Amino acid sequence: MITLSDGTSMPVIDGSVHIFFASNDDMRGFLREPYKSRGIPDAELDWYGAPGGEYAEGTRGPSRGYPGSDPDVVGEQLFETRGVDVAILHPMTRGILPDRHLTTAMLSAHNEMMVGRWLDSGAYASRYRGTIRVNPEDTPGALREIRRWADHPGVVQVGVPLQSRELYGKPQFWPLWEAAAEAGLPVAAHIETGESIAFPPTPSGHTRTYEQYLGFMSLNYVYHLMNMIAEGVFERLPRLRFVWADGAADLLTPFTWRMDTFGRPHLEQTPWAPRMPSDYLPGHVFFVHGSLDGPGDTEWASEWLGFTGKEDMVMFGSSYPHWHCANVDVLPSTLTTQQREKICWRNAAQLYGIDVPAGLVSE
Repeated sequence: MITLSDGTSMPVIDGSVHIFFASNDDMRGFLREPYKSRGIPDAELDWYGAPGGEYAEGTRGPSRGYPGSDPDVVGEQLFETRGVDVAILHPMTRGILPDRHLTTAMLSAHNEMMVGRWLDSGAYASRYRGTIRVNPEDTPGALREIRRWADHPGVVQVGVPLQSRELYGKPQFWPLWEAAAEAGLPVAAHIETGESIAFPPTPSGHTRTYEQYLGFMSLNYVYHLMNMIAEGVFERLPRLRFVWADGAADLLTPFTWRMDTFGRPHLEQTPWAPRMPSDYLPGHVFFVHGSLDGPGDTEWASEWLGFTGKEDMVMFGSSYPHWHCANVDVLPSTLTTQQREKICWRNAAQLYGIDVPAGLVSE
């Protein structure tokens, strides 16, 4: 529960909390042979590094472990200091490795760590919800992970890397989306830390600076989303929900207008997706909104959020423990109370099936 500058109080669901192994040795403790002895990129092997450091001060765990690796440290900072009520965990992994079997083994290790260390034990276990990581380049392995964890009460989401080497609307991914939809789990696409063999962050290659990378990278969701709509994925799977977990809802409205402009006279070319592109957004498409998104505290922020139904798609996410991790006070002051509630908790509670105690909610 947080109290805003206008004196109103409301619950908070943090839709993007990044968790890590404490060290490479810690990670290998969850791997089995032959993968345990393999060469694996370090968790912090990025193409770009933030000039002032990747993580916020004071987020490292005991013994200088990676930030975001200790459930008690994270819980104390989120729940006791920041006023968060429930946190959606997203394990950060090594991207897509050349060996798809190694990638799947790595993701399975992350899932075991998250469930055992965060969801099933510790003082804050009841306030954590988890994202299981799957490998989109290994369909059998991905389906196995979904079957393994789908019934766990703390698992609320399936996670894939934004830097896929193919667009997510293509048929090779359909069995994965079908399995997620059948399990009632949204799919979240998130930028990875160790990129490995993923494509460059822009269609024209690598940017020169971290600032350019940060400004562009999350917009890769546009290509996936347009392709998923054109390929009829949401028409074919009406229960599928997709979360673009690195924000960039900023660009949704102009791209939606553009998709509709070109889609209107060409619907006969996609009989498997007979509706206007924008018709596939409500109930299917969601965004995690952090400190880097939106127009800022402007007088027209509320109107902007209402364009193309964004107010029903956007969920607050701190991106803890990264340098830009934010509290909900980054939200514009000109938002309506209803819009603020949707971003802070209502949209996430509905998407993930989270019961917010009645005492925290003012109807």
